[in-house]
Amino acid sequence: MSKEKPRAIVLAAGKGERMKSERPKVLLPVLGRPVLSYVLESAWDAGIGEIVLVVGHRADEVRREIGERCRYVVQEGRKGTGDAVARCRDAFRGFEGDVLVLCGDAPLVSSAAMRGMLALRERTGAACVLFTACLEDPRGYGRVIRDKETGRFVKMAEEADATDQERYVFESNSGAYCFRAPDLFEALAKVKPDNRKGEYYLTEVPRVLGEGGKLVETLRAQDPAEIFGINTRRDLVAVTNFLRWKILERHMDAGVTVVDPSTTLIESGVEIGADTIIEPFTILRQGTKVGLGCHVGPFSHLRGGVSLEDGAEIGNFVEVKNSRVGRGSKAKHLAYLGDAELGAGVNIGAGTITANYDGRTKHRTVLEDGVQTGSNTVLVAPLTMGRGARTGAGAVVPRGRVEAGTLVVGVPARALERKKRT
Repeated sequence: MSKEKPRAIVLAAGKGERMKSERPKVLLPVLGRPVLSYVLESAWDAGIGEIVLVVGHRADEVRREIGERCRYVVQEGRKGTGDAVARCRDAFRGFEGDVLVLCGDAPLVSSAAMRGMLALRERTGAACVLFTACLEDPRGYGRVIRDKETGRFVKMAEEADATDQERYVFESNSGAYCFRAPDLFEALAKVKPDNRKGEYYLTEVPRVLGEGGKLVETLRAQDPAEIFGINTRRDLVAVTNFLRWKILERHMDAGVTVVDPSTTLIESGVEIGADTIIEPFTILRQGTKVGLGCHVGPFSHLRGGVSLEDGAEIGNFVEVKNSRVGRGSKAKHLAYLGDAELGAGVNIGAGTITANYDGRTKHRTVLEDGVQTGSNTVLVAPLTMGRGARTGAGAVVPRGRVEAGTLVVGVPARALERKKRT
């Protein structure tokens, strides 16, 4: 009989009042994705079979955003993390394997850390493994209290309930745990709300297990930043910057030159080929694909649905949205390309824009191989310019088609000449 895959409980019911937002905290965006999506992705990467997502505040919004990839449990009222996990009891009835408990607002806990907790619990037979870190400033975190002689775990002291002596402990609780499922729910039944908040603390479960003779182990984070949770807008910025640097490092390690990482924003889910150069003050949004040997920036903005083929160049103050830019094509200065299809070797003159929106509908602009636009050209979509067609400076090209090899000038643009095909 094969071993059951581990499961996870992700806590995502809180409102996050300190965020000063009507949106659920776990849905606030970080580099193009909701905070919660990072937690879920890491859990799946760690080999989790099923995720039970505990929702509460604006539960329908969370369900719409995440979809049916998770099983949902609703926590009504605010009775603490222990109550949130206890509501999952029916979802784990008959399951005797491992369960990770994770916080939906702590997106930096890596899949490697999750696998480490699972491996440690299996290797030692512990009823519980806590993920901890030693912080220079542990304020706001629960402290891990150990026996002074043996060093074994004794309990966790929440900040609000800790003694002055306990507040000097630097080892802090991450909010991430690995339990053997039956041990978790058996201990939860013994947790009482005898604390200043009158809530059921999940942090009491390891203490209950330890006092009952069960083994409780800890896994300390190699990088203390992993346990960082989001409670304020400042925390959101700190997490964003941490993940932003991870993304930049991954691209640089893959052969991409990022000239000034401190002024470059590359969101999650961007693909960039080797030998591409990203200049300062450039933004690449989620879903962008950049080929080999491209040059992007400075001051460029590539939005969703953008694909640059090998050798393409996007330069100063150019915005590209939902467009494909063909091999070796260039838009070097002060241009907007929206809903456009550029072939190979296209040259976009400074100040050129695609007028893709008529007030009701977005339309496509197709520029076939070798098209050239003069400075300050307006291309009114839907429009196709045939192979090798050109525009004069300041031309406003109306919707329709410009035949291959034709030069159009004026407002509205008309054909001035047509080159003979060779």
